[in-house]
Amino acid sequence: MMPTAAFSPRGESRAPWGRVLVTGGAGFLGSHLCTRLLDAGAEVDCLDNLSTGRAEKVAHLAGRPGFRFLERDVSGPGCADALPGPYDLVLHLAVPDSRAARPERPVDVLEAGSLGTRAALAVAGRDGARFLLASSPPVCPDARGGAPDDADPVGPHRACADAVRFAESLVAAHAAAHGANAGIVRLFTGYGPGMRTDGGGMPAAVIEQALAGRPVTVPGDGSRRHPLCYVDDMVDGILLVAAGRSVRPVDIGGDEEPTAAEIARVVTELTGSDSPPVFVEDTGDGRAEPRPVTGFAREIFGWLPSVSWRDGLERTVAALRERPDPVPTAAGGPAEERTGEWRA
Repeated sequence: MMPTAAFSPRGESRAPWGRVLVTGGAGFLGSHLCTRLLDAGAEVDCLDNLSTGRAEKVAHLAGRPGFRFLERDVSGPGCADALPGPYDLVLHLAVPDSRAARPERPVDVLEAGSLGTRAALAVAGRDGARFLLASSPPVCPDARGGAPDDADPVGPHRACADAVRFAESLVAAHAAAHGANAGIVRLFTGYGPGMRTDGGGMPAAVIEQALAGRPVTVPGDGSRRHPLCYVDDMVDGILLVAAGRSVRPVDIGGDEEPTAAEIARVVTELTGSDSPPVFVEDTGDGRAEPRPVTGFAREIFGWLPSVSWRDGLERTVAALRERPDPVPTAAGGPAEERTGEWRA
């Protein structure tokens, strides 16, 4: 495994890649990665079909030397051949989150995990590039101890979970069979400026409620814990793993686990909301929040989160206060981000 100490993802050193392909680059995390890579001196091709991403997330990069936005579907026919490269690194973020529920688009979800991952691997193999799959943690069993949607082969979580499992298996098989320089990062709950706030979950839901002047609702008794990782720390982890040669999946996620009640209280204070948190019935599915095991990331890659969850929430709230109104799309309508939790 190649040591990564010589590379610092925070800008103290130049990126070790000349040109990078970021699939799903117009999403929350993808846009932050594109910005960081450009700041580190790399050229970036940002690929996104805008099914869930938003062009305005990378609008601030338009005109910067070395940046190119490509509106294409990575799982579409001929996409790999249409990407000229050559690339030194392929960051594949256009994979569904296994914790998401997108029952209305199971075919798209499965194609993203299978055809999309195969196409991205093909581009990396063609150019001899390092490949990194941005995956998500396995869906935790529900309160009864069962796997997600055991009784329903097309349940809301099943397509996403199967797509993620297949994508990881495909990457591991390429590394074993072809000696591909391919790895996997499993990304846990990330948040920060630019995050979407209409998809529910912590901390997005309470921030959206507080900024809108509505009562902040807390599910159940508020004791459920949420491991939060600020987006800058998550980007650090991804780039450190990208700079190595690890094939083994690496967890990147927060080591602090505030409760839902603690998050709601801090957000209420930061926004100056007059409404105290309101405890409501927990209508969730009973699944525990997955927790990252970050020892490997720390010991091998030297990754360590540097932003506390309180500081991260303060930065996030401040940024969302200043967020402009939706930018019109080319068709003239509002560029609304679609519902659902897809990283792309």
